Parts: sequence; structure tokens; C-alpha cells
Amino acid sequence: MARTTETDTAAVGHEIRLGDLALTAFDQAPVGVAVTRGPGHRLVYANAVYQEIFGPRPLGKPFLATFGDLAQSGYALLLDRVMNTGESAFLPDAPMTADYPGGGPRERYFSVSLSSVSLEDGESGVLVLVSEVTDRVNAEQRDLAFQRYASLVRAGAVVEWSASATDGTVQLSRGWEEITGQKPEEYLGYGWLDAVAPDDRPALVLAWSQAVDQVPDLFEHTFRVRQRDGTYRHFYARAVPVRKGGVVVEWTGFCADIEQQWREQRRRDLLARASAATSEATRIDNMFDALAHAIVPELADTCTFYLVPDSALRTARAPFVVERVAVVQRSHLPAPPPHRKDRFSPDSLFVHAVRERRPLHKTSLPEEIPSDFLPADTVRWLRETRVNSFVVLPLVVEGAVAAVLTATVCGDREPISQDDVDLLTDILDHVRPAVDIAAEFQRTQRVALALQRSLLSQPPTVPGMPVVGRYQPSPSAAEVGGDWYDAFTVDDSVMLAIGDVAGHDLSAAIAMSQLRNMLRAFAVDRPEKPQEALRRLDSAVEKSGEYRGTATCVLARVEPTGDGHWQVNYSVAGHLPPLLVLPDGSTRFLEDSHDLLLGLNTEYPRTSAVEPLPPGSTLLLYTDGLVEHPHESLDIGLERLARHSAPLAREPLHEFCDRLLTELPITGNDDIALIALRLS
Repeated sequence: MARTTETDTAAVGHEIRLGDLALTAFDQAPVGVAVTRGPGHRLVYANAVYQEIFGPRPLGKPFLATFGDLAQSGYALLLDRVMNTGESAFLPDAPMTADYPGGGPRERYFSVSLSSVSLEDGESGVLVLVSEVTDRVNAEQRDLAFQRYASLVRAGAVVEWSASATDGTVQLSRGWEEITGQKPEEYLGYGWLDAVAPDDRPALVLAWSQAVDQVPDLFEHTFRVRQRDGTYRHFYARAVPVRKGGVVVEWTGFCADIEQQWREQRRRDLLARASAATSEATRIDNMFDALAHAIVPELADTCTFYLVPDSALRTARAPFVVERVAVVQRSHLPAPPPHRKDRFSPDSLFVHAVRERRPLHKTSLPEEIPSDFLPADTVRWLRETRVNSFVVLPLVVEGAVAAVLTATVCGDREPISQDDVDLLTDILDHVRPAVDIAAEFQRTQRVALALQRSLLSQPPTVPGMPVVGRYQPSPSAAEVGGDWYDAFTVDDSVMLAIGDVAGHDLSAAIAMSQLRNMLRAFAVDRPEKPQEALRRLDSAVEKSGEYRGTATCVLARVEPTGDGHWQVNYSVAGHLPPLLVLPDGSTRFLEDSHDLLLGLNTEYPRTSAVEPLPPGSTLLLYTDGLVEHPHESLDIGLERLARHSAPLAREPLHEFCDRLLTELPITGNDDIALIALRLS
């Protein structure tokens, strides 16, 4: 390193290399050579000629801290441009007003070359070569050189400014009026904030006030600025404190238009978030919910996804019905209408966009929202939120519209632009393969569920003794499973059965159906002895040789006692114990009968037990998906089931079953079957 102090070397950390070339190779170069590193353009090398020109400059600090006297010259912007684009820049006869050794601030002229380089650790930097040409630049050439340089620097829409070190008020600005239309009397002080996007003002004011109070070496912030035509663009502000005699006398800095870079980065970030959202979800509704959260608030204030059923577009004049599966909005907006199926007029703009398979993009005042664009309550909600723009995007999968995205922007926020619509389209195109897989998974799951339900019988209607069955498939599996329930009457009794065949595929479903049908036949033949029906099922399982996995079962006979009361006679084959819920909320698991799994040992005797059933009591049979969690004891899951069941003792039986499915912390890794009976 040339002329680096011990402190400077510590700041850099080690000798810097450009590939195989050590920077010390430039020590004796006849021109000034400097190298900066990273987005802040930290100076990591300056050779002897460079330091003779500009004097000793501290290494390891950002450019604007090292060259505060060049802060308003625009060189930081040129460094940004070269490093970010990779394109070199050459400035012949460029003016530089700086604090030169021995003379203080004065203007000198240099030919400057800037090139993007990659340092040895892979980080980007800029190689700067300077050669002084002050002596040969005459007055006419100097004016031409200054105009040439000013044009190059201001090509990035640079705003130069200075501010008070005491309260941060802007005292001087060049370029702000050309961009915003604000006159000096309007933007000086803190008037310039009126041209900053309202949503960006609080964070900017906080960051700037902290900088004025704490005086860091470098202030950086990005915010949106309103142009003369009313549109907003992103600007990047960078400033440093100017010190004299160790005292901060003012702040000096610049603002540069970075709208294009910001849009490109936002696109990359949103596509990455969309990919992450779709990779972690298997259910189509969860996937759309995650996508909507990626879109709000970055691109819109609200985002809704609708599923379009296969038959929705078949009849041209029939109402168009879709299912709203995901709604996300900014927190300050009123609550949207609840999820439900929405009906549209066949002539509505929404349906027209879906039939045409093209985006619909509108910017309108709240009162101009077409009344048939969305259902009436949704239109009222959009008017209440002061929507100023909306977009409808059909999502086409395998040639058919599978879903529709709608997004809105409300209030004073800048309306949805065509660039935003294009980005939303890109997001949907980017995640289309994952959506296609999820949609196919869900279609397969619907078919499997229909098959599963066809294998489960409707519980009988028994006067004074309601019976309710529920089956809930695992959301993470597309195939049918082995969970089942059954209920039927024999003589004056009600038979309840529940079982679980290991596995989650077609073979498990076939085994489940066969076992269920055989058990019903055995139970009808000898209904008074549930244990005998299970013993005969043991023998059938053993002799058939078809069942490779394990199977569990409970068979319970709810029978009259002859004195006006009821009891349950039950037998358990390796299954979880029935739960009895009394009308006062007390609960008890029925554990007096508990034998081996089905088919393990036909010589092993099966048992049964009898339990009185008081009036108003509820008998619940269930499979393990209702209670089991992978990292906790089964006893914890059973205790949780009893605790949740107790306050539901007097609720209608269908609500009792539904609330168990919705309120218990179910993992979703397994199917759930349950059958419940209540005495009047």
C-alpha cells in the first residue's frame, strides 16, 4: 500500500488484490490511482501520486466521508453508475473543486477514468485513474469542460443541497425545482417534504432528525418524490456532515433518481417472496393467501384471489359463481366482507375479463366503481376504502382460467400503474408451475375425498338419539386413507364403529372398506356381543392374508337396559378409548376393555365392557388424527380432547363435532374420523 498508516491498514484489514494483481503494483504509477469498495465506495487504496494531489485521505470510510469536499460534485453518483452497470466512464478535462494540500479549496482540472472491478473476495469496486490537466486547459476549454461534466453528472437527475447542522433545515438546493416544480420559497426549510410521498414522510423525517442529532459519517435514505406531472419516482439521498475545526457547520449531499434500479430490485424481491410462498404451501388456498401477503402492501392495498370452478364459464347467460379463498388488506382499512361464494352478472366487467383471459386495469374515483363489477357488499367496501384503481388478472392453467387475482389501491396512494400490472402478471407467470401442481393436487384430493365419503355410510336417524359422523382428510395428502366410521341399527340398539387401517393410499382404502363391511356383517349376526364380532374379524384378517399393515377398531352397542335407561357395551381392538361426556361437563375415557390390534393373534381372547349412559350424555369415538402430535405424549392429546369436549356437553351434537375439528390444534398430518351419539 502506498503511504498507509497503521490505522489505515487496520481499517482495510489486509492487502487488497484485483484478481491476481496486488494493488501495490500501482505504487509507482505516474498517474493517481485509487480503488473503492462496495456500495458506500469505501476508499481501500490510494497511491503516492493520488495522495500528492488530494492529500492524505483516511482508508476504510465511505466516499462522502473521505471526500466531503467533493460531496456536491456528483462523483459519488458516477461511482454508483460505474459499479452498478459495469460500464466504464471517462471524463476528459473534468473540474474538481476540493481541499488540496497547501492551498485549501480551489478548482483544478483532471482527466478521470472510472472502471468497475471485482476484488479478491468477490465484492465489487471501482478503479479510479486521475491525471491533472489544469495547466493546459484555457478559459474557453474550462467552460466547455465544465458544461460537459455537468451534463454527464446531471444525466441521473441529481439534486444537490446543503442543510443546517443545527436543525437540518435545507438552506440551498440545485435541481429540486426542475424536478418537483417547487419554488425556493416553497422548498427551503422543511417545505421540500411537501413533495415527498405522504407514506414515506414519517420514516424520512425520523431518519433525518436522528442523523442531525447523532451526526453519523454518512446519511442514506430512499423515498418517493412527486414530479411536476404528479407522478412519483424513487430518489436516493446521500449526505455527509461538513466539519471545520472539528465542528459540524453544515450538511451537504445529493439526491439521485433511482426509479429504474428500485423497480428492478422490487421485481427481484417480489419474485423471490412469491417463490418462497408457493414452495412452502401445498393447499391452493394457502398458496394464494401467501401470494396475497407478498403483494400487499408492496404493490397494492388489497389483494383477493378467487377460485373458478370448472363449470363456471359453460353457460353464457347464467350467473358466474366463484369462491373467494384469500383476502389480504392493509391494517388501516375497514374489514372486508367475509369469505364466501360470489355471484357475478354474466355482463359484468369481472366476467368479461375472465372470459377474455386478459387483464382488466382501471383507474377511477370511488363513485365510478361499476355496481356490477363485484358483489354489492364488496363494491360498498371498495367505496368505503376510497379505491382509486383496481386490476383483475385471470390465471390460466392448462388452457383454462383456474383463478382470478384482484388488487386495489386506495386513498391518496399512487394508483396502480401499468408497470405494476406487468409485475403482477410476471409474479403469476413465475409461480404458475407451482400453482398448477397445487391445483392438480387439490383436484386429486377432491376426487379422493369424494371416493372416501362414498365408502362411509350416512348415520341412521334414531328418534331421541342423534348420531353424527365426520370425516376430515389430511390437507397434505392427495390420496384416500384408511380412517372410517360406521353406524347402523340392529333390533332396538344402535351399533357404532370406528377404525383406522395404516397407510394413506388406495390399498389402505380398499382394506378399510373390506374390514368395515365384514365387521358390519359380523355385528348384525351377533349384535349382543361386540367382542365376538371383533374376534371373527381377527380370524378373517388372518385367513385372507391380504392385510400387510396394522388395523385398529372400536365396536360399541348402545342398548336399552330394560328399565328405561341405556348402556354401551363396547370392545376395543388396539384403538383409542371412547370418550363419555356427561351433561354436567364431566368426562371419562372408557378403558375397561382394551385388546390387541386386529389380526395379530387369533388365539388371544377379546373382551368387552359395559358402561351406563345417563340422559344427556355424549359418546364419542374418534381416530388418532384428532389427538396425536408428533412431539408430545398421547396422554396430553387425550387430556386436551377431554378438556375441549367438556364445555360443549350441551351444544347441539353437530356443533359439538364441528367445534372439535375447528378448535383443537390438529396437525393436519393425518385423516380424522369421528362418530358421536347423544342420549336425549
